[in-house]
Amino acid sequence: MATINKNFEKLASGYLFPEIARRTASWQKDNPGIEIMRLGIGNTTEALPPAVCAAMHEKIEALSERSTYSGYGDEQGDTYLREALVAYYGRYGVELDPTEFFVSDGAKSDAANLQDIFGKDNVVAIQDPAYPVYVDSNVVAGRTGLFDKESGRYNGFVYLKSNEENGFIPSPPDEKVDLIYLCSPNNPTGSVATKEQLKAFVDYAIRNKSVIIFDSAYSEYITEEGYPRSIYEVEGAEKCAIEINSFSKFSGFTGVRLGWTIVPKALECEDAPSGVLNALWNRRQCTFFNGASNIAQAGGFAALSGDGYAQSRALVDYYMENARIIGEGLKKVGLTVYGGVNSPYIWAKTPNNMPSWAFFDLLLDTCHVVVTPGSGFGPAGEGFVRVSSYGHRENVIQAMASIEENLAI
Repeated sequence: MATINKNFEKLASGYLFPEIARRTASWQKDNPGIEIMRLGIGNTTEALPPAVCAAMHEKIEALSERSTYSGYGDEQGDTYLREALVAYYGRYGVELDPTEFFVSDGAKSDAANLQDIFGKDNVVAIQDPAYPVYVDSNVVAGRTGLFDKESGRYNGFVYLKSNEENGFIPSPPDEKVDLIYLCSPNNPTGSVATKEQLKAFVDYAIRNKSVIIFDSAYSEYITEEGYPRSIYEVEGAEKCAIEINSFSKFSGFTGVRLGWTIVPKALECEDAPSGVLNALWNRRQCTFFNGASNIAQAGGFAALSGDGYAQSRALVDYYMENARIIGEGLKKVGLTVYGGVNSPYIWAKTPNNMPSWAFFDLLLDTCHVVVTPGSGFGPAGEGFVRVSSYGHRENVIQAMASIEENLAI
């Protein structure tokens, strides 16, 4: 008799972003003809860099000829791209080996799939608020109890609160945990951790034989000096941290799909000496994954240097100017805002202690602007909304004008 994975039934509600889409579509149906301005989901909107497109076109041309056609590549990613990633990290003084890189179809899937190589009984610590995939993938893997509606938390998780008092950067847990999910620059709060703050987690992880899963997908958005773009800039991190990253928000690959995960050879955990976790992730990828698109990898290679890198940086600058416009506009109407300086996301406090979803409805009803309710990222996100800078400049300006004109708080 076939049965289902009952852990799916523990999930608190529909995934956040489809729920936003559902509510928005329902509102649009009831209000036909009204234009909605979307500052919710972090989906890039501007064209791919020309140098990246040229590289992918060149790869497609090669695939169209029998003499230059190639099929399956290495499950770990093509060697030339992994070597380029080594050089990319070298800019920040981080020394890695190509065999420690694993190219994939994106950071989100890696963030979920990484839990495959860890035992079901691992205790997981999650930043609160947090990107939903960290939470949901571990719920489905069976590492939690039931969802407690009163607290908004899953039994079994250790929540690391990120709030206004600590600048939305948590401290290591007091108790022993096994896996720690961190994201810097942070999605959704837009905060970025200092080297000292990350060092505290690295020291904790080494003492406790824990593993940090560090999401640095927004590292190219760091504009201020002194903040690490990789956890491996912190001494000792290669012994306790896995890093995931992506071309999605840097080079506009949200639909192209390309990312990477670094599993250092020196990485250890409670029952695995150095080398074992790297080998396990390699085995997992070879068993369940046939490698990233060779066309996408050609584009990723072009994005890492030369004109491709410069054009990708121009994309980042475009979205960061959007973030500046949004931040200033929200401040004009009296909202308290965070982020938007080293991140494409603005984390705005709702007025008058209004619940996140209520403020979502208010902005949609009166301003026709869609944002993301902070409560969808965890209980500590209640009372905030995330505003995304991913949008055409003219639409961002229009949305802020509508908020300034129509939002009454």
